[in-house]
Order: sequence, then C-alpha cells, then structure tokens
Amino acid sequence: MHSTHFHRFGYSDNLLTHANYISRQVAFSPVEIPAAEPAPLVSAIIPCLNEELTLAICIKKVTEAFTRLGIQGEIIIGDNGSTDQSVEIAKSLGARVIHQSVKGYGAAISAAASAAKGKYLIMADADDSYDWSQLDIFVDALESGADFVMGNRFAGGIEPGAMPPLHRYLGNPLLSGIARLLYHSPIRDFHCGMRAFTREAFQKMATRSTGMEFASEMIINAHRAGLIIHEVPIKLYPDKRNRPPHLRSFRDGWRHLRLLIAHAPDRLYLIPGFTLLLLGAIGLALLAAGPIEINGYYFGIHFVALATMSTLIGLIAVLLGVLAKVAIAINHPIAESRVIPWLMRSHPLEWLVFSGSVLAIAGFFADLLLAFHWIFTRGSMEQSVHIVFAISTACIAGVLMVLAGFVLQLLLDSLNRHDSDTSPQGPGV
Repeated sequence: MHSTHFHRFGYSDNLLTHANYISRQVAFSPVEIPAAEPAPLVSAIIPCLNEELTLAICIKKVTEAFTRLGIQGEIIIGDNGSTDQSVEIAKSLGARVIHQSVKGYGAAISAAASAAKGKYLIMADADDSYDWSQLDIFVDALESGADFVMGNRFAGGIEPGAMPPLHRYLGNPLLSGIARLLYHSPIRDFHCGMRAFTREAFQKMATRSTGMEFASEMIINAHRAGLIIHEVPIKLYPDKRNRPPHLRSFRDGWRHLRLLIAHAPDRLYLIPGFTLLLLGAIGLALLAAGPIEINGYYFGIHFVALATMSTLIGLIAVLLGVLAKVAIAINHPIAESRVIPWLMRSHPLEWLVFSGSVLAIAGFFADLLLAFHWIFTRGSMEQSVHIVFAISTACIAGVLMVLAGFVLQLLLDSLNRHDSDTSPQGPGV
C-alpha cells in the first residue's frame, strides 16, 4: 500500500513503517509445519473380550518384539464389549483401542484391521497361546513377497494341553481336509489364529463374516483374489486364562463347515448335479420304450423310477448351483466367476422360459394323447408306463426351468444394481 494512502486516511509514518515490516515478515518468514509421524510398518491386531489376565502379556511381547527388531509398529485392540479392565490395561500400555459393538470374533478383527495404518497386519488371540515375540517370522514372509501368511500349529508343534484332543485329531484335520478338497488350497492348518497379511490384501479379501467362521472366509477369499499365500510353522501354547475359551466346538465347527460348503457351489451343486442329470437322462432315453436286458441283467420299471429321480435331482441341483453362484457374487463381489458375465449377456430368463415351456407343453400334450388313447381303447396302460415316466419327467423339468428362470433374473437384476452402486462415479454435471 502506498504511503499517500496512509497519509490520506490519517496514518503516521511510524505506523506505515511497522505495517511494511509486518508484511515483509509474513511474506518471507518460513512457516514451520510439524513433521507427520511415519506410518507404522506393522499393525498388531488383537481381538479382545474380557482378557484382563493375559492382554498385558501379549501387548508387552509385541512391544518388545518391535523394539528388538527395530520395527515401527502399532498395537490395535479390537474390543468386543469388555466389562473387565481390558480396555484400561490396553490404553495404559500404549495400545489403540477400537470398540466394536457387533458381537463376534470376525467383527472385532475386522474393526481393528480397518483402523490399522501399518503396511503389514498381524493378528493373534489375546490369550497368550500364540507367541507374539515371533512376529518376525510373519514379517519376513511378507517382505519376501507373500500377500497372506498363515501359521501352521501342526508343523510348529502343539504343547501339551494347548489344544483339546477333539480339535487336534478330528475337528481341525477334518475341516482343513474338506477345505483343501473344495478349494484346492495348500493350507494344512486352516484355522490357525495367528496370521498376517498386507493392508491391500485385507481390502481385497473383503470379508463379511462376524463369527469364528471369519477365519475360514479369509482363506477362501484370499484364494478367490489370487493372493500369494505362504504357511509358516509356529508353536501353540496352553491358554493362560482361568476360564473357558470363547470358542464353542460344535457350534463354531458347524459355522466353519457351513461356510465352506455354501461357498463351493461347483462341488456342492453343479458337478454332482450335472452327473446325476446326465445319468438320469441316459437311463430314461434307454428305458422309455420299455424294459431292456443287458448281458443278462433286466432293467425294468424300478430303474425307470431311479432314472427319473436322478434326472430331477440333477436338474434341481444344477439350477440351484447357478442361483447360488449369482447369490454369492452379490454378497461377495470377489467371488464373481466367469459364468456371471456370460449369464448377464445371454438372456437366461428368455432361454429358460422358452425351453422350459417347450418341455412342459410337449410333456403335457404327450400325456394327454396317452390319456385319450386309454379312453378310446379302454386297454391296459402297463405298456406305456415307461414312456409316461419319461414324459412326466420332461414336463416337471420344464416347469422347474421356467420358475428358476424368473428367480435367476431377479438375482441378476440385484447383482447389476449392486455393481452400479459400487462402481466409481464420474464427476457430476
């Protein structure tokens, strides 16, 4: 501002000099901005529900491991509504507490992991059954290129009293074996509670489960996302708490099994379904005209009934398998298979309604012709029993296809809306 302006409004030369000084200081003095804290390399995730007896032990082990390894890390407690001193203990030891009102092991882990800032996330229970001081094993595996690292208690050793015999010799081996069979997974210990993953991998896994079955869903989704999975041996120690664990053997075992089976429609529905459908259709085609004899073996009406049952069960399984694939894709976008885009562009409703209607109408009129034949000839119907089974099967199959077509279209519409809602939106006009 020029001096003439100051004098015009009655300002003195001293005030002008002071104003010029201030303006130069503001214009040229550097502004000091506090340096941002470096992002932690590792976030230790500990789920917690009334763990005051052992939580401090775990936090101290993590802290000591960070110091020994020279790792910048953070400790996050996913508290699930503790009513003891767990939260106070965690805060006093420098841990960050994330409160999760939704009950469940998976809910607590997800809340804590979502709040994590580390590049690598390592999770384990708060009962001191896993050795937090060995977290460098997991960090090394992640640094070597793995996206997801599982501990293997059976390879590392199980201390006496650390795992109930029912879990050690039946539950874990059985569920892990079923999981390997259904998902072609190389993981030997599917339910180890100590595991690690990158923050990006956690986002890709997009888990939804809130209970103990969360552990299985993580691995299923890791395979679906094409993550690089490693397994490292770790030791399991006895639980240090003076109360029973939160795990309930049969309830949580069933939840794991239910999730494993429900998320494998190919092996639950489609492969058995197509097999039964093919065998049943061949049987009906061979026996529709009447009984046959092959190498001295007689195939009569009983085998027609079996072929009918096989055909219908197979068709129902195939239709349910397709519906299940779409339903899974709605709830778990990461699970979308190659069949979904094909269904989206192939007009399945019209195809199923048309072919199902042809089968149903053809079967109905064929049965009608047989009924008229019986009315006018008043003859025996025994000669046409086989063909009636085949015709009735075709009629029932057609009706099932039409009904399934409408349900499939509803699911596809829902999936399409879901994809539209979650797709990135461009700038508004």
